Amino acid sequence: MTTSLVDDLGAALSPDRVRVGETELALYRRDASNLEGHAGAVCFPTTASEVQACVRVAVRHGRPFVARGAGTGLAGGATPLDDAILIVTTKMNRVLSVDPISRLAWVEPGVLNLDLTRAVTKHGLHFAPDPSSQQSCSIGGNVANNSGGPHCLADGVTTAHVIGLEVVLPDGEIVQLGGEEADAAGYDLRGAFVGSEGMCGIATKVCVRLTQNPPAVRTMLMDFASVEAGAQTVSAIIASGMVPAALEMMDQLCTRAVEEYIHAGLPVDAAAILLVEVAGLPNGVEADVQRIVEIGKAHGAGTVRIAQDEAERALLWKGRKNAFGAIARIKPNYYLHDTVVPRRRLPEVLKQVYEIVERHELLVMNVFHAGDGNLHPLLVFDKREPGVMDRVHAAGEEIVRVSVAAGGVLSGEHGIGLEKRDFMSLMFNAEDLDAQARLRRAFDTTGLANPNKVLPSPASCGDVQHVPEGAWI
Repeated sequence: MTTSLVDDLGAALSPDRVRVGETELALYRRDASNLEGHAGAVCFPTTASEVQACVRVAVRHGRPFVARGAGTGLAGGATPLDDAILIVTTKMNRVLSVDPISRLAWVEPGVLNLDLTRAVTKHGLHFAPDPSSQQSCSIGGNVANNSGGPHCLADGVTTAHVIGLEVVLPDGEIVQLGGEEADAAGYDLRGAFVGSEGMCGIATKVCVRLTQNPPAVRTMLMDFASVEAGAQTVSAIIASGMVPAALEMMDQLCTRAVEEYIHAGLPVDAAAILLVEVAGLPNGVEADVQRIVEIGKAHGAGTVRIAQDEAERALLWKGRKNAFGAIARIKPNYYLHDTVVPRRRLPEVLKQVYEIVERHELLVMNVFHAGDGNLHPLLVFDKREPGVMDRVHAAGEEIVRVSVAAGGVLSGEHGIGLEKRDFMSLMFNAEDLDAQARLRRAFDTTGLANPNKVLPSPASCGDVQHVPEGAWI
């Protein structure tokens, strides 16, 4: 990193908010993925004008820049490559305004997902997207990756809850995309920006749609003697015309790890458990509970546990949302995948996942959004074991390929980033990729906004290289 570049960044912010020490740079060499790079400088702006100044410095020096929120991304989207300038938005963490009548809020990108819901709970509202990392992930990161969560089955993922954005474009211009009006005139540039993984600019303000808390909620836990029976129950529930608030599944290895961690009385001898939540008006909710229990029993459910109060409901959800943290009781490391398959193909694809993992002599914990077929196989391992990373990545690639071959897609909510960039051709032909690259270039005429991510070469802003040797850790 040149002295003049660091000086210019220090003048744009203040020297204490531009970090170039090796220890600090090492802390930001990757996000929560297994991919690492190297930042040239880490900047901490507090306003949109400071983000703009950082971007303009980057452009003036011809240096790539990468936006980073809380760093919980799992696809390497915020991994800095080629000594990029890392623009971290965690200090931009204010809820700017809340309109409980219109059910809207303007927030800065560093606001944590769960903190937003806590801020509007007094109005009987919440922010519907709820990733498992919601206690630590930021709204800006949710926008970048179009994040989902267990309760997005009925309510939709992030793009359905973002209606306006203030954005610093890659050339340094500040613009507003969308707004408080439900149907803004012209092209849906807001929709193009949500899920663009930092390639189209950096969001500095976000207008989110808030959702009214339902008057009644019931949460059920069913156990099954096979994963297939649980998956078939999911399909039967949806086929019956019901769309629950959530339909989540965990297999036996995952359930046992979670139970050892939270002691919720989970059925550890079951091959799979299904967590179902319904919400709405009281009479309708009770009718749905009865129908879902009947469907579960018809498909071989062993026992059905219905949470009797909010404390028990919270405990069941704690088990689901802390599943990833519980794996340390089995192995010290994990690689979390994210693919989507048609619900009707769930049993078939899950069988293949188990076969792939067994062949590579690994362990897998399956925990996933069963309602929309969003799989999250957790490959658990000890990276100190010689050769294990080669097996982990080989198994991961096979899982991606069988998911796409089954009619699925590469990602449901984690994004493409660096992790799945070179798999894009499994889903898209050259014309498709070129169209996406043209859209990217319409936003990023500089080619400096998070380059070498998402789109494989040559469908990119610049010369994209394959994942560099040694980037996987």
